[in-house]
Amino acid sequence: MKIKSRPLTLIVGYLLVGLLALVALVSLFWTPYQLSDTTGGRLSPPNLQHLLGTDKLGRDTLSRLMVGARIALSVGFFSVLIGAFIGITVGIGAGFAQRRIDESVSALLDILIAFPTLLVAMLIVAGRGSSLSSAIIAIGIGMSSIIARLTRLLVKRVLAQDFITASRASGTSWPRVIVIHILPNIWPTLIVSLALQFGLAGLSEASLSYLGLGAPPPNASWGSLLQEAQVTVLTSPIAAIAPGLCLVALVIGVNLIADGLRSQGDPTLRKI
Repeated sequence: MKIKSRPLTLIVGYLLVGLLALVALVSLFWTPYQLSDTTGGRLSPPNLQHLLGTDKLGRDTLSRLMVGARIALSVGFFSVLIGAFIGITVGIGAGFAQRRIDESVSALLDILIAFPTLLVAMLIVAGRGSSLSSAIIAIGIGMSSIIARLTRLLVKRVLAQDFITASRASGTSWPRVIVIHILPNIWPTLIVSLALQFGLAGLSEASLSYLGLGAPPPNASWGSLLQEAQVTVLTSPIAAIAPGLCLVALVIGVNLIADGLRSQGDPTLRKI
């Protein structure tokens, strides 16, 4: 029996995201120093006590970086969960709706997609106040229109297939058609899109934190680390390089996972 091999891009993506997830998990139980500990000395270079040095207040950079990984992955997961719930629900509803309602929903989604997710998130956070929960809700709502539009297109494509007509002719109800036919057929494509949205969610959270609209202190987001490090980048470059590299690793990792899942799900991209 031939064992199906995984694409190299998928393996590398899993390694990058898995490493960040491991760091985030460890930070739940242990960090080298407390986030409020300022005994390390201002802008100390990397040493045995502080492997990545300290910031301008004497706080350990590695500890704050580890907590930042937890925030980035938490925001990515929960915002994608919210965006997927809203987007898939609206998309399936539009796919089954009458033509006039479907066209209205489609036009509304096109208008919402014209606004960048980050801009929508900024408006929502500005209204609710800066907090981690606000960032999660805002990013989730911001990406829901993209997921809804994709879901609608996929549902329309599946509904046009002959097996849907045969299933309905045999007496299968619409809710059961959705469960046994619609969702299994649209899920492989949706997974790829959700993986991409996960990386964008982490990047959006960092952008919000950089602008002061993310998780408030003492939380340490990668975006807030970059914002704080910009004034000391010449004297302590590691404080800016480390969170930047973490963001790059997260985005590249989820993009590689999405590309690997796409190549596995699309038979035209598989090597013979």
